[in-house]
Amino acid sequence: MPVLDSYLFFDGNCAEAMRFYEKTLGGKIEMSMTYGESPDPEHCPPGSKDRIMHTSLLVDGRRLMASDTPAGQAKAMQGFALSLSYPTADEARRVFDALSAGGTAMMPFGKTFWAEGFGMLTDKFGTPWMVGGGAMS
Repeated sequence: MPVLDSYLFFDGNCAEAMRFYEKTLGGKIEMSMTYGESPDPEHCPPGSKDRIMHTSLLVDGRRLMASDTPAGQAKAMQGFALSLSYPTADEARRVFDALSAGGTAMMPFGKTFWAEGFGMLTDKFGTPWMVGGGAMS
């Protein structure tokens, strides 16, 4: 059976973002490699040797993978959101608050007809998130 995980692209701040997600989500960075550390560093895009070519964060059996775009090729993240679901609204609120620090809450965390707590935000790295917990019965 295939596994569907997410892959994000950053503009030079991938390492910082993934360390933040590791701490905030309680995961573990499995590996990280810069373009300059690759097995073929002579093909490194100009100005990109210290940018992340690939990194992987394991969070409760799922992977969030990411890299930096080559220098000068960045695009804004849009048209999607990463979704986090927690058993309780308190757990979801804690993560929502941590992810939204320095970012923008698009939908403040609160009770909805489908969850005891739900909110939407874009974090300080430009990643959009939907965070919910305590599904309504």
